[in-house]
Amino acid sequence: MVKLKRFIANPILSPTKNKWEKDAVFNGCPVEDGNNYHLLYRALERDTTVENQNIVLSTIGYAKSSDGIHFSSRKQLIKPQEQWEKFGCEDPRVTKIDNKFLIFYTAISTFPPNSDSIKVAVAITRDFQKIEERHLVTPFNAKAMALFPDKINGKYAAILTVDTDKPPAKIAVAYFDKLEQLWDSAYWEKWQRSLDDNILPSLRTLDDHVELGAPPVKTADGWLIIYSYIKDYFTSDKIFSIEAALLDINNPLKLIGRSPSPLLIPEIDYETSGLIPDVVFPSGALIKNDELGVYYGASDNYCCLATCNLEDLLKSLRHLEYVSPQTIKTIAIFKKYSDNPIITPIPEHSWESRYTLNPAAIYEANKVHILYRAQGRYNTSVIGYAASLDGVHIEHKSSEPIYEPREKFEQKIYEDSFSGCEDPRLTRLDDKIYMCYTAYDGVNPTRVALTNILATDFVKNNWNWSTPILISPPGVNDKNACILSEKIKGKFVFLHRLKNSIWIDYVDDLDFKNNRWLQGDILFGPNEDSWDSEKIGIGPPPIKTRDGWLLIYHGLSKYDGRYRLGAALLEGDNPSNVIARLNYPILEPIENYEHDGLRPGTVFACGAVLKGDELFIYYGGADQYVCVASAKLDVLLDELEKSRF
Repeated sequence: MVKLKRFIANPILSPTKNKWEKDAVFNGCPVEDGNNYHLLYRALERDTTVENQNIVLSTIGYAKSSDGIHFSSRKQLIKPQEQWEKFGCEDPRVTKIDNKFLIFYTAISTFPPNSDSIKVAVAITRDFQKIEERHLVTPFNAKAMALFPDKINGKYAAILTVDTDKPPAKIAVAYFDKLEQLWDSAYWEKWQRSLDDNILPSLRTLDDHVELGAPPVKTADGWLIIYSYIKDYFTSDKIFSIEAALLDINNPLKLIGRSPSPLLIPEIDYETSGLIPDVVFPSGALIKNDELGVYYGASDNYCCLATCNLEDLLKSLRHLEYVSPQTIKTIAIFKKYSDNPIITPIPEHSWESRYTLNPAAIYEANKVHILYRAQGRYNTSVIGYAASLDGVHIEHKSSEPIYEPREKFEQKIYEDSFSGCEDPRLTRLDDKIYMCYTAYDGVNPTRVALTNILATDFVKNNWNWSTPILISPPGVNDKNACILSEKIKGKFVFLHRLKNSIWIDYVDDLDFKNNRWLQGDILFGPNEDSWDSEKIGIGPPPIKTRDGWLLIYHGLSKYDGRYRLGAALLEGDNPSNVIARLNYPILEPIENYEHDGLRPGTVFACGAVLKGDELFIYYGGADQYVCVASAKLDVLLDELEKSRF
């Protein structure tokens, strides 16, 4: 994953003896102007009296440079002048358009500030010597606004963060026929009434916070925006990070892709120690040759610079699908069913009254058969059954479990502990359907169990399962296992998870006698700097396609603790060879039903069915619900083809 590399001589701007900037200078925003670079930045002065109140006053400073790194000629450019900004002018963002420089900033009208007194203002200059105009822009709470440097479809366009101080914050886009509409309150009142139509999807969860960082940067692939993402914003353990997103060049409400993990987090002393420790906040960006320079505030004390290769970043942001602008949601490759979840807990059923999750699926006798994990009042995992003709609507659902713990290794040792038969995966081989699942007694490490049933019995709902056997070694946590639907060179092929990686093993038979356990070799492991950085495991059993075995897998991020789904491709006659792997997730936890449950921020798949050219993925949402998403198989395979090793 792409990371920003800090400039070796950071910080590029520090406080001076000038009274107005003696305590802090940060959140610098540069703009290129011929051979020069102008930098606008926020400056702090403590112990300032305004209307008989002692405050820390923010004003906006200016500096000039010939290389965008070494700045001089510093001066105070914007300070409070109007009633709507008398308690501070913060965090400038500057754009050049029509031979003018428009400087948007946060205007504070009361102390202490509140959501009604924090708004966006704009100052206009042609030469940074004289401010020709200044206006209050938004009549509502907003911050972090910038103008696109070019018109879009003949209109001026701006991007801003609305409701920053009455969350959830929303990054949104606005269009103007003329610049004067920027400070027209009637325009904004009308725009605000249709706010939902103007939102750019950005929040992963309502526990987080987002703000626009740099003004948009135009690239060959679209508009690049750098923004601030703050995880767990409402806690004392909030994590500031810098992320990026790529927007469609003609419609910036269309999100092409965004960072799967942070580009930068606070790590260096000037980021972890300062006025407000552990803060990195992006505020500007420039492209020079093939490098992107991101200007950011560190610990609300310094102006700093970090860079990366532009093409590497753009490549990491090129996702397959666009995102709808209507709501704060993301859509990956798969489209989620609009009436998700398709199975939910039933309070009247003691065996599934709490959680229904992590479904297996198989297509037999013109039906999708769904076997899902369920838990009730005693925290024992059992397996329920549902059937669907079209893959999304449930026509039949069992009133009792169709599989329950039978052996000692899956029966609870202590009352009320979590135990049972978890996370099934189904594979048809010849005349039988095999089910791998996780067996857990609530005390000993999880192990992989294997059972089977005649396909004829299965489709008739005659649940004559064979006696389960353990196939993974004792004393080791092993789970997320399946059998491939074909033998490879005369051997059965298993995938399973040991430690944090996906393993592959080849066995001669399915008896697992004489202490023969699943082992094998690592197929692939986590991506250290990406969305799947903590651990990975298989999703559904791999599906054989024209290009090889399609493997959907889950990944846990060590950065935000969320489960997402990814995709890889294994060679057809040698599945030990991973021939492609997407570097971005194909499904992310965004919806309420993926956050409001036992484990918030989770999509976890155990089943997949191919109906014609449509691939259906069955997954658990928030460890509480059964959900489904679908995509065209060829679209996913084509995208994997671009990611071949």
